[in-house]
Amino acid sequence: MFEQLRDALRGLGRDAGPTDRRAALAGMKDALVHARMALHDLREGVTVTERRLTGERAELDTVTRRRGLAEQINDAETVEIAERFVAQHAERVRVLEQKRAAQLDELALAEREYDAMSRELKRAMAGIPLGAAGGPGSHEAAAMREVEEALGERQATADEAALDAMARARTREAREADAAERLAALKRQLGKES
Repeated sequence: MFEQLRDALRGLGRDAGPTDRRAALAGMKDALVHARMALHDLREGVTVTERRLTGERAELDTVTRRRGLAEQINDAETVEIAERFVAQHAERVRVLEQKRAAQLDELALAEREYDAMSRELKRAMAGIPLGAAGGPGSHEAAAMREVEEALGERQATADEAALDAMARARTREAREADAAERLAALKRQLGKES
């Protein structure tokens, strides 16, 4: 996810002229915006998985309850069918739990990488050499605060605009898909009535 940003950081590490440095910093900012959008997508993926997991758990509870009711009335055939569904939903719950755990691990890793890259960008914008040992001195700390304030304001605006555009596009796609499905259902219904 952060390869573009790492390449830009490496480019700053060499003896780069002012023009190259500005271009590298611009590339780093752009890469951070893309990385933030990717983090948003990862978080959204976790939310979708959690929603599916909640639904599967509800289904598992339902088929387990139905199996219990069938056992109470000694309906062997229904018990057998219910046991298949219990096993199926239990397996789905297990897989979704593993998927959610993997997604949460991936998200945590990506957030740590994003934070590290963001700090490196701020240091580079403040003119602090990459890989400089120790914490910044008082002059460097002041420069970093100024950069963080300026970058934070610009980053928030750019990120909000990008996320808004993505949300609008997804909403539009969902509406178009819903309209297409309704049209197909209407066509099927009219085809049956003819």
